[in-house]
Amino acid sequence: MSDFDLALWSFPVLLLLIFLRFPIALAMLLVGFFGTWMVTGSPMMMLAQLKSLTYSTFSQYSFSIIPLFLLMGQFATLSGMSASLFRAAEGFLGHRKGGMAMSAIGACAGFGAICGSSLATAATMGQVALPELRRYGYPNTLATGALAAGGTLGILIPPSVILVIYAILAEQNIAKLFVAAIGPGILAALGYMIAVAVWVRVSPNSAALAPRVPWGERLKMLAGIWPVLVIFVAVVGGIYLGIFTPTEAAAVGAAGTGVAALFSGQMSWKTFSQSVYSTAASTAMIFMIVLGAGIYNSFLALTQLPQETAAWVSMQDLSPWIVLAVVLVMYLAFGCIMDSLSMVLVTVPIIYPIMITLDFGMSFDDFGLWFGVLVLIVVEVGLITPPVGMNLFIINNMARDVPISETFRGALPFVLTDIVRVVILTLFPALTLGLVWAIY
Repeated sequence: MSDFDLALWSFPVLLLLIFLRFPIALAMLLVGFFGTWMVTGSPMMMLAQLKSLTYSTFSQYSFSIIPLFLLMGQFATLSGMSASLFRAAEGFLGHRKGGMAMSAIGACAGFGAICGSSLATAATMGQVALPELRRYGYPNTLATGALAAGGTLGILIPPSVILVIYAILAEQNIAKLFVAAIGPGILAALGYMIAVAVWVRVSPNSAALAPRVPWGERLKMLAGIWPVLVIFVAVVGGIYLGIFTPTEAAAVGAAGTGVAALFSGQMSWKTFSQSVYSTAASTAMIFMIVLGAGIYNSFLALTQLPQETAAWVSMQDLSPWIVLAVVLVMYLAFGCIMDSLSMVLVTVPIIYPIMITLDFGMSFDDFGLWFGVLVLIVVEVGLITPPVGMNLFIINNMARDVPISETFRGALPFVLTDIVRVVILTLFPALTLGLVWAIY
């Protein structure tokens, strides 16, 4: 068996291990280790490489942003910002058809802007909004589907951990990638709200309307979310204006949300310790996946799979747009069986070198930003598609009396809006890159 064939066979082996419930990091590490052994004929090279690869990977300054953004999300969860965001959105939208579900989606977008994690956004907003949606008679399918979909906004609206990881893998500017993701993130929230509006008109008796809130009360509700606005402007605005590096901005955001949690009365020594412990556990999990992906990708590089695949694609003289469509469909399929972080870590080092050889009529940097946003949107869809849709399981765990099949059905309209959004952003790259061009 040639090295190239060995690399090709490694993919089904990896998927089989994942299907057998092996931890993703361990599956990638084992396949990479034994693959390298088979290519070199000795395990010693892999053992020697493990030492150097671990140091070279985690000594990168850029990776320090990850625990800081995770800690920021932990403190944001403690500070009660999620409830304030939902109340403010409810004040403006609750009296409209489907308004409570739209409020939940809007609050998810706001919370995602200071949390950076889809799973944390779904879990936190589910606790706040699910009881209200049920109180106003929203069907289980719409209530759970809207919250699961709204949670995915945390992966795209900056700051986002996966945006950072993609930027590191593709050697892109983190600040520019954050700028590029803002427009598509807003478009995602609007698309989900449109899906809700269509749903409640097709089924007009599916939910009650909340009473209209006077403008004076609305302004008071807006005043309650000032910490969110201050932290978002400080973090994202500081990056865009060049006041902070992304890592420094993450530290400022973590400190700001910590102070907000302290003044909200929710911070105690016990909760502070739990936040730090949860951040450490999540960071360790992410870094272990990064290491496993690094070992696996090192094995693939040894077999020359990325280079030979890129050369093969170039020789086929296919339209770049056809190749892009195939890649995005592949991501949709992978999203059904892999979690988003693992999918990005495994595929980007293989797919990205192939894509940059194609001519899409834009500069190298612009393509990296545009392609990254498209990939993350499609990865985001995997969070609400079976059988591995993590957001669906998180929300369903909060609504234990709702069959998981209903939650799957409830997410379907939002998946369709995601697909429409991918098509729009593919056809009109300026929607992604326009703000980058304006600022930089």
